[in-house]
Amino acid sequence: MARAKAEAVARRHPGALVIGADQILESDGRWFEKPKDAADAAATLKALAGRTHRLISAVAVSRDDGTAWEHVETARLTMRRLSDADIGRYLKDAGPAVLESVGAYRLEGIGARLFTAIDGDYFTILGLPLLPLLGFLRAASAIDRPGAF
Repeated sequence: MARAKAEAVARRHPGALVIGADQILESDGRWFEKPKDAADAAATLKALAGRTHRLISAVAVSRDDGTAWEHVETARLTMRRLSDADIGRYLKDAGPAVLESVGAYRLEGIGARLFTAIDGDYFTILGLPLLPLLGFLRAASAIDRPGAF
């Protein structure tokens, strides 16, 4: 999906480097999507509670009709055991933003309180393997030069 997103936008912006990213979550052989509503978010959290899951984040850089670079990175997160009451309180405190995240949590906010262990890069968990991307952009002379971001 990261490659498809980048290539679709690159075709509309000739010559530009376009970055696309995507993330999926896997736990015990089950793949998760972003929750549709609060009930779906509660079901996701219940399924992840007390287990270790994988967040797989991909990034691709495209120009014109081709992909110049792509990278996939995985993080493993262990969620603490949660009661239905814990899940209800968390969803109330976190608000509708949880619907924008595949795991129904935002690690960068109060979602951190759901976990007992994290193994992986912070930016990968947020959905973009940023450090490898920056390495590619430096090598491609797209950053660290006058006028670059």
